[in-house]
Amino acid sequence: MVDRVVCRLIALALFVLAGAASAGTLPEPTEKPILVVSGQIGVTNRDGVAVFDRPMLEALGMVTFTTATPWYKEPVTFEGVPLARLMERVEARGETLTATALNDYTGEIPMDDVRNRKVILALKRDGAYMPVSDKGPLFIVYDFDHDPEANRQKYFGRSVWQVARLTVK
Repeated sequence: MVDRVVCRLIALALFVLAGAASAGTLPEPTEKPILVVSGQIGVTNRDGVAVFDRPMLEALGMVTFTTATPWYKEPVTFEGVPLARLMERVEARGETLTATALNDYTGEIPMDDVRNRKVILALKRDGAYMPVSDKGPLFIVYDFDHDPEANRQKYFGRSVWQVARLTVK
């Protein structure tokens, strides 16, 4: 009986270790990278950073919501990766996320927002990929309509567009 319990515990430990090993890896991009995640992360794929192309981000699982924003006249449907899911995937350990745009504009996002609010890294607006000329390729968006507290200037400032880098601090 004891031998059987020990064997089961060993098998369970090996299963958990195998799962942890596969969870800690990130494939290399096969297309042009559009996002670099750095800082206090546990999963990387290139020189201590996590580099993502569009298919890699989409493979994390996309969500959609429609919300009014201060940047468009009508409500907009955004589709993207929940920031919480992306941070889990790279095993983020910090308390702040710095989003840096292609033009080096930065915005600070508390990890509490990532964990407790509906905030996504949007790739699509109204069903189409966003071009750089219109806030793409990536846009951090809160679901302003369903989170009245987020429908304030403080959160608008955290909604960085043309995101190229995320740094976990």
